[in-house]
Amino acid sequence: MEKITATVTKRSGRKSTSRGFSLTELKKAGLTKQDAKQMGIPLDVKRKSAHDENVETLKAHAEKAKPKAKPKEPERKPKEKLSEKPKKKAKS
Repeated sequence: MEKITATVTKRSGRKSTSRGFSLTELKKAGLTKQDAKQMGIPLDVKRKSAHDENVETLKAHAEKAKPKAKPKEPERKPKEKLSEKPKKKAKS
Protein backbone atom coordinates (compact mmCIF):
# COMPACT_ATOMS: atom_id res chain seq x y z
CA MET A 1 0.00 0.00 0.00
CA GLU A 2 1.24 3.45 -0.89
CA LYS A 3 2.12 5.72 2.04
CA ILE A 4 0.33 9.05 1.86
CA THR A 5 1.79 12.16 3.55
CA ALA A 6 0.45 15.62 4.26
CA THR A 7 2.52 18.76 3.73
CA VAL A 8 2.35 21.98 5.73
CA THR A 9 3.59 25.41 4.66
CA LYS A 10 5.38 27.15 7.52
CA ARG A 11 5.47 30.91 8.11
CA SER A 12 8.88 31.13 6.50
CA GLY A 13 7.37 29.71 3.28
CA ARG A 14 9.21 26.42 3.69
CA LYS A 15 7.20 23.22 3.26
CA SER A 16 7.51 20.26 5.58
CA THR A 17 5.69 16.99 6.19
CA SER A 18 3.15 16.82 8.99
CA ARG A 19 1.94 13.98 11.18
CA GLY A 20 -1.25 13.62 9.21
CA PHE A 21 -4.20 15.31 7.57
CA SER A 22 -6.52 17.64 9.49
CA LEU A 23 -10.22 16.91 9.95
CA THR A 24 -11.01 20.06 7.95
CA GLU A 25 -9.05 18.70 4.98
CA LEU A 26 -10.93 15.40 5.24
CA LYS A 27 -14.26 17.22 5.27
CA LYS A 28 -13.34 19.32 2.21
CA ALA A 29 -12.31 16.13 0.38
CA GLY A 30 -15.67 14.52 1.22
CA LEU A 31 -14.30 11.86 3.58
CA THR A 32 -15.09 10.88 7.16
CA LYS A 33 -12.87 9.65 9.98
CA GLN A 34 -14.04 6.11 9.36
CA ASP A 35 -13.18 6.36 5.65
CA ALA A 36 -9.70 7.61 6.54
CA LYS A 37 -9.17 4.77 8.99
CA GLN A 38 -10.23 2.15 6.43
CA MET A 39 -7.94 3.62 3.76
CA GLY A 40 -4.98 3.97 6.12
CA ILE A 41 -4.83 7.77 5.94
CA PRO A 42 -2.99 9.32 8.91
CA LEU A 43 -4.91 11.95 10.92
CA ASP A 44 -3.65 14.87 12.98
CA VAL A 45 -6.61 15.95 15.11
CA LYS A 46 -4.63 18.82 16.65
CA ARG A 47 -4.19 20.55 13.30
CA LYS A 48 -7.03 22.91 12.28
CA SER A 49 -5.62 24.33 9.03
CA ALA A 50 -6.64 23.14 5.58
CA HIS A 51 -4.24 23.29 2.63
CA ASP A 52 -5.66 22.95 -0.87
CA GLU A 53 -2.67 20.81 -1.87
CA ASN A 54 -3.54 18.26 0.82
CA VAL A 55 -7.23 18.25 -0.15
CA GLU A 56 -6.29 17.41 -3.74
CA THR A 57 -3.97 14.65 -2.49
CA LEU A 58 -6.82 13.17 -0.43
CA LYS A 59 -9.25 13.27 -3.36
CA ALA A 60 -6.76 11.51 -5.64
CA HIS A 61 -6.00 8.85 -3.01
CA ALA A 62 -9.71 8.27 -2.35
CA GLU A 63 -10.36 7.68 -6.06
CA LYS A 64 -7.64 5.02 -6.16
CA ALA A 65 -8.78 3.33 -2.95
CA LYS A 66 -12.55 3.22 -3.61
CA PRO A 67 -12.54 0.53 -6.36
CA LYS A 68 -10.94 -1.86 -3.86
CA ALA A 69 -13.95 -1.64 -1.54
CA LYS A 70 -16.43 -4.50 -1.77
CA PRO A 71 -19.93 -3.59 -2.96
CA LYS A 72 -22.66 -4.12 -0.40
CA GLU A 73 -25.13 -6.90 -1.05
CA PRO A 74 -28.79 -5.85 -1.26
CA GLU A 75 -30.85 -6.61 1.80
CA ARG A 76 -33.12 -9.62 1.50
CA LYS A 77 -36.64 -9.54 2.83
CA PRO A 78 -37.50 -12.30 5.27
CA LYS A 79 -39.89 -14.87 3.88
CA GLU A 80 -43.39 -14.93 5.31
CA LYS A 81 -44.36 -17.97 7.30
CA LEU A 82 -47.00 -20.01 5.53
CA SER A 83 -48.02 -22.03 8.59
CA GLU A 84 -49.58 -19.06 10.40
CA LYS A 85 -53.33 -18.65 10.07
CA PRO A 86 -54.84 -15.21 9.74
CA LYS A 87 -56.31 -13.88 12.97
CA LYS A 88 -60.07 -13.57 13.22
CA LYS A 89 -61.56 -10.19 14.03
CA ALA A 90 -63.40 -9.92 17.33
CA LYS A 91 -67.16 -9.36 17.10
CA SER A 92 -68.37 -5.98 18.38
